[in-house]
Amino acid sequence: MRVLVTGGAGFIGSHLVSALSKEGHAVVILDNFNDFYAPSLKLVNVSSFSSQVKVVEGDICCSATVGALFTRWHFDSVVHLAAYAGVRPSVQYPTLYLKTNVDGTLQLLKAAHRAGVPKFLFGSSSSVYGLKEKVPFSEGITLSQTLNPYAASKLVAEQLCRDFACLHGIHVVCLRFFTVYGPAQRPDLAIYKFTQSISREVPIQKFGDGTTQRDYTYVDDVIQGILKALYYKGEVFEVFNLGKSSTTTLNELIVTIEEALGKKALIRPLSEQNGDMPYTCADVSKARRLLGYQPQISIPVGIKKFVSWYLEKVQ
Repeated sequence: MRVLVTGGAGFIGSHLVSALSKEGHAVVILDNFNDFYAPSLKLVNVSSFSSQVKVVEGDICCSATVGALFTRWHFDSVVHLAAYAGVRPSVQYPTLYLKTNVDGTLQLLKAAHRAGVPKFLFGSSSSVYGLKEKVPFSEGITLSQTLNPYAASKLVAEQLCRDFACLHGIHVVCLRFFTVYGPAQRPDLAIYKFTQSISREVPIQKFGDGTTQRDYTYVDDVIQGILKALYYKGEVFEVFNLGKSSTTTLNELIVTIEEALGKKALIRPLSEQNGDMPYTCADVSKARRLLGYQPQISIPVGIKKFVSWYLEKVQ
């Protein structure tokens, strides 16, 4: 296949591009290399790609750029991962998040429809579940309240995906990612920041009492799920959770990183942050049943893998 991967220079995107290339697919990346985090890190990600990967620098919100891309190449599938991510920055910059994550998705859906692309995958987020009391989160839960603009932008984009699937027959799969981590992850994410601070023996910032829980999912497991969704031939519109389906408290995460580094953390306690979800946990039974999704990497194993990468490539 020829696959368009938006955000393909980023964390999850670059891992996916590598996996697609290994399977023999031709890949085109659309990425604007913005400065949300250092563009140099994204350039490192794309530097190792083979010649069958084409990299286009451009903005998903620019209809001319997106239109020209779909005119130049015939895509068999689109995997839309480009977005402004992160809960806390979205509280500060809600307009930016809504414009990029909603309007950018709309531009891609329109272009895919016009070009007759048969398959569209959208990278959504566990944040869309908001403050739900029933755990683990299942795809059938009614979503009535998000906690931050990032989550709202993802939920609106999901609805646009459903609209285009129902109106135009393009097969769309929305994938709700649960706290993905691993080598080359964004430097602003907790696991990266904690590893960096503990290794350098500087204090880490711990928000709240450390009892918040996350369903941390190793990037290889998420890539497995994306690839399986790419070949899914079921309903015209579908939503799947991609998580590990187990939770780790913030306190447990810190201890796990300490053990992997062989160093104790210096902790600076801070109050809870507005917009943060108190827990996330994925019900992945639907993805297991319909995709054959099988997450494998436990948090202790995944943290060891990440720390090994960090010590070799970063420190």
